[in-house]
Amino acid sequence: MNRTRDTKPHIGIFGRRNNGKSTLINTLAGHEVAIVSDIPGTTTDPVKKSIEIPQLGPVVLVDTAGIDDSGELGEKRISKTKEALKQVDLALLVIAHNVFEDDEKKLIKDFQKASLPFIIIHNKSDEEYIDPNLARVLQERFNVPLLDFSAFLPDRQDELIRIIRETMPESAYTKRSLVGDLISYGDTVLLITPIDIEAPEGRMILPQVQVIRDVLDNDGICVVCKEREVDAYIRMMHPKPVLAITDSQVFPKADAAIPKDIPLTSFSILLARQKGDFENYLKGTPGISKLKHGDRILILESCTHHVSCDDIGRVKIPRWLNNFTGKDLSFDVISGLGAMTRPITDYAMVIQCGGCMITRKQLLNRLKPALDAGIPVTNYGMAIAWVHGIYQRAIAPFTGKAGDKSDYL
Repeated sequence: MNRTRDTKPHIGIFGRRNNGKSTLINTLAGHEVAIVSDIPGTTTDPVKKSIEIPQLGPVVLVDTAGIDDSGELGEKRISKTKEALKQVDLALLVIAHNVFEDDEKKLIKDFQKASLPFIIIHNKSDEEYIDPNLARVLQERFNVPLLDFSAFLPDRQDELIRIIRETMPESAYTKRSLVGDLISYGDTVLLITPIDIEAPEGRMILPQVQVIRDVLDNDGICVVCKEREVDAYIRMMHPKPVLAITDSQVFPKADAAIPKDIPLTSFSILLARQKGDFENYLKGTPGISKLKHGDRILILESCTHHVSCDDIGRVKIPRWLNNFTGKDLSFDVISGLGAMTRPITDYAMVIQCGGCMITRKQLLNRLKPALDAGIPVTNYGMAIAWVHGIYQRAIAPFTGKAGDKSDYL
């Protein structure tokens, strides 16, 4: 599991080299989590630090390379810094010594283009206070919080945390319940969880854990079993589950075993509705039936993991799509939040995993290039349900529509 991704609010630290970005991170964390040096360019690629900030709670701080880096390698570092904009919920623009020039102006344009809220911090104020004229111009032009700050003036730390708390968008904290609108007090939910080669030793995978917790948070009762035990449970179940949730890769088995009067969906589809672009998934999934020979499919994994011989994203989904369409399709897989190696227009469809390891903003930004280009997008669970002919049942708990598959063509 890649521990650098997290669903907590992400705060990006941006600015020139040697403006004290890493020192600012250490000040917020209350201990040294970032390397501090007088040598320009100490921070290269964006580095994530998951910390607990007093009065703010758990967050992920993203320390980025300087926006004034130079040379061929420096340009690549700046490119990585700008990529980080897609991953953060709030930006801190760190300036110092009253320097605010084209690099800062370009960065703010990038913030505005991404609809990213930001705070301007004039750092190292123990060496030089912000010029009142510059402060006035910045506040008039950008209308965002501005703070004169120094790591050596601890009384300013509380003020910075207050401003961060007030500026952080509510969407960074709020998270839609997975099943809260589908169950009531005391309802039983059946979870079908295969234990196979991809299951971590001695643990459940994260989507399963998240759903169990969400059911409990909504005063429901979980019954958890493997797919081989479903039939035995169905024969003796009491009370009847109000909802069955399965791992997508055993959808056909679950569909056959679960009585039709019990709603059935998958962990991946629940995540698709919670943090994915569900409406565009609904529009895009039928595009599977329109794929042609030679079409290229982009599969987006949002974490890195051990790849097994029967990996769901790299092996099973490509096999199922080729078998279903009868076409010779090509597949590219990008794991984590890495950059694409091809133009998005090379692809006929994008298939996104559930995204349990990333934030909603990160996932939506991941899909945006495809949507802007008019390329259909779907989700692991919805694609799997489509190729197995049970799509209508799998989305019915959310759409209220359980018609024939032809209804969606």
